[in-house]
Amino acid sequence: MERRLAAILIADVVGYSRLSQIDEEGTRARFQADQDNVFEPAIERHHGRLVKTMGDGLLVEFQSVVDALRCAVEVQQLKATHNAAVVPEHRLEFRIGINLGDIIVEGEDIQGDGVNIADRMQALAEPGGIAISGTTYDQVKSKVPVGFASLGEQRLKSITEPVRVYRVLLDPTAAGKTVKTRRRPPMRRLIAGIAAAVILALAGAALWWWQPWMPAKPPGLGERFAYPLPDRPSVAVLPFINVSGDTEHDHLAEGLTDDLITELSKVSGLFVIARHSVFAIQDSAGKIQDVAAELGVHYVLEGTLQRAGPRLRINVKLIDAVTGLSLWAERYDRQYTDLFAVQDDVIGKIIAALSVKLSARERDQLARIPTENLEAYDYYMRAEQEGFIFRDVDTYRRTLSFYQKAIDLDPGFANAHAGIARVAVDVWRNDYNYLWSAAVARKIAYDAAGQALKLDPNNARAHTVLALLQWVDGRETEARNSANMAVAMQPNDAEAAANLALILVHTGSAGQAVAEMEKALRLDPSPAPSFQLLAGIVFYTAGDDQRAISLIEPTLDSLPKVEPAREYLAAAYADQGNQTRAAAETAKLLELFPESNLTYYGYLYDYWQDGDLQRHLAGLRKAGIPEWPFGFAGHQADRLGEAELRNLVDGKSWSGKHKNGTDFMQYFDKAGNTAYRSANTNITGTVEVRGDRICEKFAGYFLDRMVCGYVYRNTTGEQGDRPYVHVTPRALTFFSLTS
Repeated sequence: MERRLAAILIADVVGYSRLSQIDEEGTRARFQADQDNVFEPAIERHHGRLVKTMGDGLLVEFQSVVDALRCAVEVQQLKATHNAAVVPEHRLEFRIGINLGDIIVEGEDIQGDGVNIADRMQALAEPGGIAISGTTYDQVKSKVPVGFASLGEQRLKSITEPVRVYRVLLDPTAAGKTVKTRRRPPMRRLIAGIAAAVILALAGAALWWWQPWMPAKPPGLGERFAYPLPDRPSVAVLPFINVSGDTEHDHLAEGLTDDLITELSKVSGLFVIARHSVFAIQDSAGKIQDVAAELGVHYVLEGTLQRAGPRLRINVKLIDAVTGLSLWAERYDRQYTDLFAVQDDVIGKIIAALSVKLSARERDQLARIPTENLEAYDYYMRAEQEGFIFRDVDTYRRTLSFYQKAIDLDPGFANAHAGIARVAVDVWRNDYNYLWSAAVARKIAYDAAGQALKLDPNNARAHTVLALLQWVDGRETEARNSANMAVAMQPNDAEAAANLALILVHTGSAGQAVAEMEKALRLDPSPAPSFQLLAGIVFYTAGDDQRAISLIEPTLDSLPKVEPAREYLAAAYADQGNQTRAAAETAKLLELFPESNLTYYGYLYDYWQDGDLQRHLAGLRKAGIPEWPFGFAGHQADRLGEAELRNLVDGKSWSGKHKNGTDFMQYFDKAGNTAYRSANTNITGTVEVRGDRICEKFAGYFLDRMVCGYVYRNTTGEQGDRPYVHVTPRALTFFSLTS
């Protein structure tokens, strides 16, 4: 393994995710232009090597740390000049971090603590600024005409020893000077080993969001915030930091964050940012004001958690992000068994500090303890931290395992039952047979949601699951009522609002749906890819193809093999008349899922309103999706009629092969029953002949629908030893009779 000493520069775009949501293609093009016209020429002039780009960032290696700093200064000065002539919404700002340290070389790539520290320096830089490590400062302090502001020693994630940190002052009047700053360290990621006192010092972060191209006067409130402030107190609960000295209790810190968000979300008098957005922003935001500005909130709650055996220490602070002042702070030194009491006290203090009035129902909801069994609660928090990655079977299984362990320990734990219901309804609605058959998933979802509501009639997640079940079952009025109930129970729950939007848009209320989806995105401004995909589907169904495309396109990096992403993009591009992009998405969809076809989608979405379904199928048809699997198009003259079909299924057996190469056997008795067997599948069902169609139903498959197809004489020239071709929405098979 090769190691060497090197100067490492890492640059990263400030707020890239938010900019991409506004204009994904334009933001990417501007980043590429900056790389080509600003970074690469400067890197070459200063004898550096561009190791790689990392999404919205760059990793660069220099032999000289002086060259590294000179390159960074040149880049930031060029960017300040360029940005002065660009409208604000098109400006890209970079943070740059530099470290001199030991690195590990693997081919053309580099890694190790030397790189990690440079990345931590980048996170500590101001937008448009540079931060350097102490080892860098020692070498450059008298060799580059800039000034420095010492931030003192900082504890950094995954770095054992504290690291001295300096910000580079580009003002010519500061050249040659090193000053100490009273500015406290910015918010960092949820990490192990950060002392509580260090984290609580965050409240003293600088009062203004600095932009080097703007005049020195403090920006107005409207200029600082990415979104207008809501008309009620708005709060972001930042991820609590585990300072226990190990990662074993990370889930406790995340769980405490989640619970505070969930409980505060029940209060209609507050506006509370969703979990994913606060966890997403922790990697890119510096000062408390930066966090508040990017999320569009007035108040920020931050804290730390430390567990040592049965003891639990929690530090909490509520900050007014506009003034930078602390409204309330508290330190709790309790037994772990007092965790819920601490949560209740924190929530009560926040509500009192913000002068929020609670309704009687809200008081009852907040007073409810989720479970008396802390071990069950621990497993529940582990399940919640797993999250839900769209169609990720391993994540589903781990999540279900944790929920079930929580229920085994406390059968009365409503939230755990609701968690299982949420997984089950996703499996059922999307026909994901790799976990459960559709029939089993549907029963589990109904049973689990029902049990959750029996235990807690106000459980928002259970109401949401029930709404989705009722919608797919064709009970639209009940579905709308259940979805509205979920939002009423948890007014700040982005998930509940988004699913209400989905049901509204598919039940004839597109205008209301768009309003709910906008609300959901405001509550979760940096959403998870699967949530963003859901938002895109809502806007597509409401007829806003461009908004749908702008939301779905960025999810492809995280969800490259998710069928609905490609499906809806293909249809949206076709609706817009962009045949080139539509064809590209169709080609990718068919590459990933070669059996995709219009007949399949017609069955899968048969619970949609007819106008929505026909529009979607028309868009997919225009995009080039075939009518049947693998583009099969039989000739009418070769299609078998009713009498011939009955002869094929009356006490007969088929032996054949799927188009994809899978061998199968299928038996039909004289009473309308059938049994199908392949290497991986052994199922039974029923069969009917309806005119010139064979219709089959296999319990637990295809949402338990009766699915019809045709049989043709095999004149395709493919698998010529098999005289028949059977085409259904799910498969294309070639077969011969064996009896």
